[in-house]
Amino acid sequence: MSALKSYIKGLIKALLYPVYERRLLARLDFSQTPHHVGVILDGNRRWAKNNFGESDGGTEKGHQAGAHKIIEFLQWCEDAEVSIITLWLLSTENLNREPAELDALLRIISDAVEQLDQLGNWQIKPLGALELLPDWLQEKLRDIEVRSRGRSEMVVNVAIGYGGRREIVDAVKSFITHGIAQGQSAQEIADNISIDEIGKYLYTAGIPDPELVIRTSGEQRLSGFLLWQSAHSEFYFCEAYWPDFRRVDFLRALRAYALRHRRFGR
Repeated sequence: MSALKSYIKGLIKALLYPVYERRLLARLDFSQTPHHVGVILDGNRRWAKNNFGESDGGTEKGHQAGAHKIIEFLQWCEDAEVSIITLWLLSTENLNREPAELDALLRIISDAVEQLDQLGNWQIKPLGALELLPDWLQEKLRDIEVRSRGRSEMVVNVAIGYGGRREIVDAVKSFITHGIAQGQSAQEIADNISIDEIGKYLYTAGIPDPELVIRTSGEQRLSGFLLWQSAHSEFYFCEAYWPDFRRVDFLRALRAYALRHRRFGR
């Protein structure tokens, strides 16, 4: 009986969601669309556990399902006229996972970014502590960045080996190193520190801050994602695991953003 109820519930959702999606679309004002959306793609492993249990290869299937969702999501962003998307694909903490899982994950990420490149639709910009990645992946990411440069007006930042605290530390180190190279004294370097100056050395230097940050899987925290850049961002937390994230969930996020009054700390 419970299986029948679940089937009927799923059938009703399948019939009603297209109608609901059309209503959302009709009511959205795309002039209020955020220009830059950051996304924490969370929940791949939990999605895999729910769908495959503890079976061998389940986690890898979850990561693959998450990678497949990316292209679909970027097409929704394109339709909504979002011009910059930052996808958090791998954190610095993820680099500490078991070697077998990490190797599989890096291969899946590599294939996903390569597929984005092959579509030829978007500029692709890798960002993060890329020096922590295997040489073969660093080389591939550099090649894709060069090859996709100027391809379109929509930019897709792929944050790989990214951690917000490390980004800030790296930015400060680069700022100090530059000052030393310019022959500045310690006091001069200290006097020149400012928000704008540190911003020039972030991984995202030259990229506008995100107006909206979305996190899937029901977790309500940033976990270090764009710590500096999200100071005035709006946040939207979605219960769905990333592989289950639907267009209607994205439209809800855009609606929530459009209804908020952004005060920028004032």
